[in-house]
Amino acid sequence: MSTISVFIVIINIILALLFSLGAAPILVWIERRVAGLIQDRLGPNRCHINGIRLGGLIQSFADMLKLVFKEDFQAKAIKESFFFSLAPVIVFASAFLSFMVMPFADDLIINGERFIMQGLPMDLGVLWFLAFAGLSVYGIMLGGWSSRNKYSLLGAMRAGAQVISYEAAMGLSLVSVLITYGSIHLGDIVTYQGQLLFGFIPAWGIIVQPIATLIFIITAFAEANRTPFDLAEGESEIVGGFHTEYSAMRFGLFFVGEYVAMSASSALIVTLFLGGYHLPYLNTQTLQTYMPYILSFVIIALPLASFYAIRWIKKHNRWHKASDIRNQESAFLQKGLIGINVFIIIGLGIVLFLGLGETSTNVATAVIQVTTFALKLLFMNFVFVWVRWTLPRFRYDQLQELGWKVLMPLAIANIFISAIVVVVRGL
Repeated sequence: MSTISVFIVIINIILALLFSLGAAPILVWIERRVAGLIQDRLGPNRCHINGIRLGGLIQSFADMLKLVFKEDFQAKAIKESFFFSLAPVIVFASAFLSFMVMPFADDLIINGERFIMQGLPMDLGVLWFLAFAGLSVYGIMLGGWSSRNKYSLLGAMRAGAQVISYEAAMGLSLVSVLITYGSIHLGDIVTYQGQLLFGFIPAWGIIVQPIATLIFIITAFAEANRTPFDLAEGESEIVGGFHTEYSAMRFGLFFVGEYVAMSASSALIVTLFLGGYHLPYLNTQTLQTYMPYILSFVIIALPLASFYAIRWIKKHNRWHKASDIRNQESAFLQKGLIGINVFIIIGLGIVLFLGLGETSTNVATAVIQVTTFALKLLFMNFVFVWVRWTLPRFRYDQLQELGWKVLMPLAIANIFISAIVVVVRGL
């Protein structure tokens, strides 16, 4: 394996870690800030390191440190249970591994060698995600059973029934998607979405398969145990669900695993239905063709965007007392933003001055596509949070009725419709 191959593999693994595990504290911060916005309050904004709050993000890191160093209490009945410790590991690992096949950008070609931009470059695609997403139910069931607590067991049984019920509808919704795309490889699916329908409509999954999009998004909420499908944690009925007896870092794995699963579901929604790493009307070939103009636009637009960002920082990052140490954050953020801008603009200017070769164009295309994927992923995670703090929790009978009596028949009907359309178009 060449040095470049090793470097690309390391980059892909780092990206997978950042978008899944690394995104957990950011998603916790988004959860709290959006909840505060919807409930007309501020949310976390006090915790700081020498005055640096990052808008409350430091609070998420403080909470993670608290979970790491907190005392791990266990009841006598479960102290010797191997499965009690194994359960959160299964939930976390299955959520993390399901993310590893998401394509962050189109295949990168350097010196004639092709590199797949995935954490694990394999062809299983959607099947890999379904396999590990379904595996998490074993961790949930083991956690509830090994807790020696009837409320935990009841929560685990609820969660297991919910995951199995909605996995059926999720799998069937994906059948119609795979019929349309003709491949299970996620890279091929995103490439298909880079085309245009009728010459002017992006061939994104949300346009080509709107019914499958709706079904998959609903089932993704249920698979991730997110409101309004968080029946496994109905506090008023079963205390805290399957992780009632967990504390410290064992609970932390369950907690982080939920956000990693949410990020993985969001990544698959982006990949299947929102064009993946593609910008509208800017597929890989178009980006490579117009790359000098795109980089010139970035050089012009970056200072303008930073100007308005600095104005916002000055307006919203002021504390009443001039001596408050948190007032230092505004100057710190402004200097940091200006420094990043200068670094990027000088770098892009040098690239344009020296001229774009084939390799530099391909690398610039990959950077733009990774950034596009990250922004779409962030938007979809915001939707998960938005729905949680907007809709009330379903009753359990309503949840099962929706899964079996509404989504299942709708998914099966969509399969027949998709198959007929594909056959007719093929003829």
